[in-house]
Amino acid sequence: MSTSGPVTRERLADLARLRRVRDRIDREYAEPLNVEALARAEHVSAGHLSRQFKQAYGESPYSYLMTRRVERAMALLRRGDLSVTEVCFAVGCSSLGTFSTRFAELVGVPPSVYRTEGAVVTEGMPACLAKQITRPVRNPSSRNREAPTR
Repeated sequence: MSTSGPVTRERLADLARLRRVRDRIDREYAEPLNVEALARAEHVSAGHLSRQFKQAYGESPYSYLMTRRVERAMALLRRGDLSVTEVCFAVGCSSLGTFSTRFAELVGVPPSVYRTEGAVVTEGMPACLAKQITRPVRNPSSRNREAPTR
């Protein structure tokens, strides 16, 4: 009897778990999420989830969550009707300092600068195109040396 059957089923179960976690982050990015809660919901340890997630997606669950939050923050800042602080809380961050630091790492400029310059760059552009060309890209020189997204 081949041992590839159970291993394949186990691997598929792991991938399904990781997809559920990623989908939950995508849906609930503005909620207070943390790796421990995500892992608990999937009945695995936080360390195990983090290792598997990073292996599958190239970044930790926390990093993925912050990237989603920054993407949404970019869209809100381009609108221009909310302050940086309001955007910070609207996307689920509880610390303006952490939000601003992470935003600058991913986007290359602080959120206050992006707020004034971001709308100019995408003016007259369809929202779907603006989102695509303004997607945050990891800075390879950042001190935490995270893998690039997609």
